[in-house]
Amino acid sequence: QLQASGGGLVQAGGSLTLSCQASGSIRGINRMGWYRQAPGKQRELVASTTSGGNTNYADSMKGRFTISRDNAKNMVALQMNSLKPEDTAVYFCKVTVMWIDYWGKGTLVTVSS
Repeated sequence: QLQASGGGLVQAGGSLTLSCQASGSIRGINRMGWYRQAPGKQRELVASTTSGGNTNYADSMKGRFTISRDNAKNMVALQMNSLKPEDTAVYFCKVTVMWIDYWGKGTLVTVSS
C-alpha cells in the first residue's frame, strides 16, 4: 500500500530525493513521515508532516532534509542534501490514519565517503 522510491548510492555532500506513494485505498491520512534504520541501530524518526502542513525534523537532519507532501496524490517526499556517510540507512515511509500506522518497505540510501 506504500511504495517508496529514490534510494541509491551517493557520495558525501550529494543529494537524493525519496518519494513515497500511498495507495488510494488509504484515506484520511493525518501524518506522513520518514524513518530510517542504520545497521545495528534502532529505527529513528527523520521527519514528519501533518495534514495541516506542520513539520517535525530530527535535530541531525534540520537544515539538510526537507519533507513535503501532496495530499491530493497521497505522496510524501524527502529531499536530502549535504548527505553524510552516517546518513547511510534503510529509509521507511509511514503514514498514519487516526491510530493506524502503515509502513512501506524500505529503500536503501548509501552515502560513500
